[in-house]
Amino acid sequence: MALDPQRVRDDFPILSRTMNGKRLVYLDNAATTQKPRSVIQALVDYYSNYNANVHRGAYQLAEESTELFERAREKVSRFIGCDPEEVVFVRGATEAINLVAYSYGFRKLRRGDKVLTTIMEHHSNLVPWQFLRAKGVGLDFVGLTEEGELDMEELKAKIDRRVKLVAVTQMSNVLGTVNHVREIADVAHDAGSPILVDGAQSVPHMPVDVVQSGADFLAFSGHKMLGPMGIGVLFAKHELLEAMDPFHGGGDMIKTVELKHSTWNDVPAKFEAGTPDVAGAHALGVAIDYLGSLEMGEVRRHEVSLTRYALERLADTELVEVYGPRDAEKRGGVLSFNIEHVHPHDVATILDSQGVAVRAGHHCAQPLMNWLGVPATARASFYVYNTKEDVDALISAIEKVKEVFRLKQVSSA
Repeated sequence: MALDPQRVRDDFPILSRTMNGKRLVYLDNAATTQKPRSVIQALVDYYSNYNANVHRGAYQLAEESTELFERAREKVSRFIGCDPEEVVFVRGATEAINLVAYSYGFRKLRRGDKVLTTIMEHHSNLVPWQFLRAKGVGLDFVGLTEEGELDMEELKAKIDRRVKLVAVTQMSNVLGTVNHVREIADVAHDAGSPILVDGAQSVPHMPVDVVQSGADFLAFSGHKMLGPMGIGVLFAKHELLEAMDPFHGGGDMIKTVELKHSTWNDVPAKFEAGTPDVAGAHALGVAIDYLGSLEMGEVRRHEVSLTRYALERLADTELVEVYGPRDAEKRGGVLSFNIEHVHPHDVATILDSQGVAVRAGHHCAQPLMNWLGVPATARASFYVYNTKEDVDALISAIEKVKEVFRLKQVSSA
């Protein structure tokens, strides 16, 4: 059955709120998503009935908590098509990428090696690789086509034997561009390079299978897929995890500890030092259950339909420039735009007065902003509970911006 966003909305308490006397139109899902009652209740239920530290206690409560934690790992593994032992719980996609930069990059890469990434990356998939410059590791970047798609010919030309890692987003958080990870992975593997995929914007919005995609590493965050903040996932192939050093040292990531020497636990425990966010992992598992009930193929189809409608409406709206591919099939539900003569922060403020919540700024993608030739954009982003009526509210609020700034008069002058 097709996804029914009106029915889905009933599961999200926050969407019944009003803002500035208007119904809340939440369009900042690329930053974080709202939570259904089942996820909120999972957090309450855990702390009310199961709270205990995992892997350490011989008593029933600790065993029940451990079972919930490991069951969540199994849900994640089924969701992305890997083994549970290849799932490392972290705080979010940012920590996942930093883990790979330190535990894989600093150990495996040598002076003269290169990391190849793109100019459309979020800062979280740029800055960690810059740290490797201390080892003499170089960075190279793939550019974009005029429409904002990855230049695959340039990528193929830049991959050589010095490239020891390719790091690429599967979906741009600014342009919405969906990159062809399978094709990129094939090119990278032919050159002997593993590929890290930033899935923060893709995993919540489309079916993702790590085997089919060819990803060696995949990073994503729970809070962008209906789960709580502070929990995320690093997928890495088992042989890579075995070859990597731990990222953090402490309890639970060890087998033996002596005063001057320690040995490491089996994966994935080797990378999960200290007390984990058990409640967050459990709630992420419940969020995965919820998305599974909707079916990820239907989530994708709903967002393509909504994005297509929004692109059509915005194309008919004067003085608005939208960035990224014009074909909704080539992008996710992320629409970055600017209104002539109005700063994006002013746009967001006026939209907020109309109950419409969007993001404004550089979206942690300053190199991409430089490529676009703008300091910032406004950004509307959709999810499972958004409707065509939300798009209509966005367009109406944009007309309010033009009215406040008297842009029709400016345009005709």
